Amino acid sequence: MISNLSISNYALIRELNIAPHSGLNMITGETGAGKSIMLGAVGLLLGNRADVKALLDQETKCIVEAEFDVTKLKLQTLFDEMDLEYDDHTIIRREISPKGKSRAFVNDMPVTLDVLKVLGLKLIDIHSQNESLQLGKKEVKLQVIDDFAQSQPQLENYRKVYTAYNECKSKLERLQEKAKSAKQDADYKTYLLDELVKAELQPQEQEELESELSVLEHAEEIKLQLVQIHTQYDESEIAINDRLKETVSVLRKLSNYSTQLGSLSERLDSAATEIIDVIAELGQVQESVEHNPERMSAAQERLNLIFQLQQKHQVNTVQGLLDIQASLEEEASDSLNLTDEIAALEKVHEQLKKQLMQSAEVLSDKRRGQIDEFCMQITTMLKVLGMPDGFVEVAYKRVDPWKMGIDEVEFLFTANKGISPEPLAKVASGGEFSRLMFCVKYILANKTAMPTVIFDEIDTGVSGEIAIKLAQMMKKMARNHQLIAISHLPQVAAKGDQHYFVYKDNQSDKTQSAIRELDDQSRLEEIAKMIGGDNPSQMAINSARELIGEK
Repeated sequence: MISNLSISNYALIRELNIAPHSGLNMITGETGAGKSIMLGAVGLLLGNRADVKALLDQETKCIVEAEFDVTKLKLQTLFDEMDLEYDDHTIIRREISPKGKSRAFVNDMPVTLDVLKVLGLKLIDIHSQNESLQLGKKEVKLQVIDDFAQSQPQLENYRKVYTAYNECKSKLERLQEKAKSAKQDADYKTYLLDELVKAELQPQEQEELESELSVLEHAEEIKLQLVQIHTQYDESEIAINDRLKETVSVLRKLSNYSTQLGSLSERLDSAATEIIDVIAELGQVQESVEHNPERMSAAQERLNLIFQLQQKHQVNTVQGLLDIQASLEEEASDSLNLTDEIAALEKVHEQLKKQLMQSAEVLSDKRRGQIDEFCMQITTMLKVLGMPDGFVEVAYKRVDPWKMGIDEVEFLFTANKGISPEPLAKVASGGEFSRLMFCVKYILANKTAMPTVIFDEIDTGVSGEIAIKLAQMMKKMARNHQLIAISHLPQVAAKGDQHYFVYKDNQSDKTQSAIRELDDQSRLEEIAKMIGGDNPSQMAINSARELIGEK
């Protein structure tokens, strides 16, 4: 409920502050005094568009602020979803600068108008003839039925499954699209992988083949030169190996006479040993080297294969090819895993779909089980409010699952006997629609926690006994819900727990709208004026006293 409301510099309002009663608050006043202007200011808190022309003083910003006690509305989850700081006493503020810039705040946190609209609907319900626009929304119509049937637990359970179902469905569709895309070039990638696997590439293979091929291509030259070297060192009459051995032997003998010769003897001995080993290995190499056209052809063919693969995959090394092979193998594995993942997710999707339909059926049964009672109560109340031939039906239609279930409903209405009911927007006049919506809110008041309800001249078109019944019903609603009613009927105004009077203040250069809370005496005088005019008779005063006494 609204704990406090302040409006400054808006239209005709210079400064306005009220602290509405938790029950029934009545606002009366002369025509054009500013009652509707107040609603316009409150509309800013609901996210309505702002216009700089609405500023009373074009040099000063407009501020509309309201404090709400939201303890009973259970809005913690909504605040969390919108990343807002929750407080049992929430403050909403809207500012319009002289340059037309609009800003909105919730508990001093800047918010967008979209956030304000969502939150505003939970805090204030302005009841007017324009409400037909809201009731035209299919989710709003179902919400009315849910509030009456008290099927919120079933709706919340359905929504949990619906959310999980949609998330699973979206993930499955993404995977299926990925699999479809992968399948389009899977054959070519499989061919590339098979080609690389069949090649049986080894990391250092290219370097080894190039070296081997170089030896094979120059085998005769290599063999000839190595034979000559081996002969000079080991087989000629003046073999170098023998000369080295003799020299080492002489130096060993001389090392007994000189430490320097001993050191040189050791160095030459070590070098001679290494040279003899190298010459021996050269001999082995020359024996192994032979002109082999078949092996040379095989090596060249292998290298050609490697070069072709490198050119195809645009790499320069065998390792590059092996990396591509590993990548293709990983993709092939992912493709298999993707198929398995899709199959597993399809099972989950089917399970969630089954759960979704089960929860939807439970919700639908709960709703449909209360539709007849809802229509009966509304129809009965319409008769009480002066529409003896008024009749309401709810047309039910089963649809594919959506965020509100598998149901859609349409409110059908007729005010005339013998005329078939049709959708509200087609047949209900402004006054009829207003009373019909009042009936809806009245029966819902005992079913659920409601936001502050503002009735904007809901008593238009009624009088006498009907007005008294309307006021009594409003009074009953206000036992558990805060109501603010703008009225022009004394029968209705007299039932308020708190009474505000809106008037024009012409003391300054510019007409301004002002409001004051009436005490008991002022209230009596205002009700009497509503009955008998500006100079009420004693009879009017007595009637006012009687109406107030009945509250």
